[in-house]
Parts: sequence; C-alpha cells; structure tokens
Amino acid sequence: MMCTVCGCGEGETRLEGQLDAHDHDHDHDHSHPQDPYHGHGHDHPHSHDDHTHDYGLGAAGVHAPGFSQSRLVRIEEDILGKNNRYAAANRRWFAERAILALNLVSSPGSGKTALLTRTLEDLKGDLPAVVIEGDQQTANDAERIRATGVRALQINTGKGCHLDAHMVGHALDALTPADGSILFIENVGNLVCPAAFDLGEAHKVVILSVTEGEDKPLKYPDMFHAADLMLLNKVDLLPYLQFDVDRCIEYARRVNPRIRVLQVSAQNGAGMTDWYQWLRATRQLALVGHPAAAREVDAHVSGAAG
Repeated sequence: MMCTVCGCGEGETRLEGQLDAHDHDHDHDHSHPQDPYHGHGHDHPHSHDDHTHDYGLGAAGVHAPGFSQSRLVRIEEDILGKNNRYAAANRRWFAERAILALNLVSSPGSGKTALLTRTLEDLKGDLPAVVIEGDQQTANDAERIRATGVRALQINTGKGCHLDAHMVGHALDALTPADGSILFIENVGNLVCPAAFDLGEAHKVVILSVTEGEDKPLKYPDMFHAADLMLLNKVDLLPYLQFDVDRCIEYARRVNPRIRVLQVSAQNGAGMTDWYQWLRATRQLALVGHPAAAREVDAHVSGAAG
C-alpha cells in the first residue's frame, strides 16, 4: 500500500543491524495503534460518485487513481493521526530524560551532513550528542558522523521519502541516548513530506543553502512554516553567486514571521558560534526541572575536559 500522504512505499524501512524496523522489540510506550491500512479491507471499488479525481485541486490536495478526495482525506487523517500518537510517546520519553531532540530538514545537497559533522567536532566534550541518520539507502552519512566519535544509527527508508515517529521510536531503543543529551535527527533530504510528520522533536531546523535560490521558502512554505530556525548555509559562496540574502530572509518570514535565521558556513566556520549558542541555550531549557540530568551532563563535560 502506498502512503497517500506522500506516495512513498510502506514496509521497506531498515535500521542498521535490524532486518526490519517493525520486527524490533519496542518499549517506549508505542502501543502500535490500529494500522489505518487494515480493517478497511482491500476491496476498494473505483467509485466516481463524487467526481473529485481532480489532480490536487480537491480536499486532499493529491490525486490517486481509484480514490475519491473524501477517501484520500480519511486515509491521510488516519496516517497522520497514527504518527502523532507515536510522536507524543517520543516527546514524553524525551521530556522524562531532558533530551533535546532536533529534526534537521533540508533539500538534498544543502550541506546538512557537513554542517552536522562540523557541529559535532566543534562541540566534542562540551555537549553530549547522538544522531539518527535518515536516508533512502546506504549508511554513508552515519559513518561520517561516527568518524567524529559520536554514536549514530542509520535508518534506511527504501522508497520512503521521510522519517516518521515510529521509526524514530525504534531507533531510540538501539541508540539509548543519555539523559540530558542532544539528539540530532537528520531527516531524509526532502522539503515536502517531513513537514507533515512530527517525530516528537522540540524543534524543526531547516537548512537552506545559498546555492538553492532565495525563493525556496515560498516554493515549500509548509516546511518553513513548521521550522523554528533556518540555517542559511554555505554563505562562504556568496561572493560567487547571485543570491539576495535579505530577500530570502524576507520570504522566510513572510511564510513564518516567528522563524529565526542564522547565516552559517560549515566550510569556513562563519556564523557557527551563533548556532552553537542557540544549541546551548535551547538544551538548557530542556534541563530545567531535571537536576539529575543536569548533574549527569556536568559530570560528562567535566570528565571530557579532564
């Protein structure tokens, strides 16, 4: 069955070291709600009673042969509702452990992994962190992360174009991040579907490269509306490009007036200090009310410094 929210395939997700993410014991209070694809049966006659097969102009915003717009809306609500229940369980799990979970989203080629590896290298011994890597195939990015000394787990989504909360919950079982740490979730490169799927994160951080064009926020408004922070990456290339930074920021704030924007370069380090200050301040908020987690973090940092 295809996911009618985004058209990606189901049942092809793989965690490193696991044959299938859905065969893994899962103890994070993810109670496996009723699968929206089952219980409805698979006899779906191609009813055209409501004449709403209109290629994206109907209520569902998509077209799938043999499905009315009303049926597509019901399936989308089922899929997202199921995901949101898993996301709520993840969010409780993070809160109980004072873990700051960040969902890093971007188009392919934005420099997301390079930005993350530089961040981990620069903050080594300062902020404890682990990483969940999402890609359709290969463990290349997870290997790049592990080369920094930080633990990482790869999720391969096969034909899937995004991570969902259930996948993340399974990854947490294997990764077991320490209390008070930062969990970076590097999502599959895609500015469409990850906007709709809550993973239980505290914030979505969207990375936009200056090589992509300043109108990206207008072309993909859902993602920029969902993000709390935009990292405008590869600013070291600005002298060689025709890219209007002010216009790009104006477009982003037109879509999302509350979005914060930082200009950074993973290549030469420009603006990275501001990004690190944001990470420290945001993580500190996650530690409020969790003195045990704060003590564990302080011990980790002191030990690393010694």
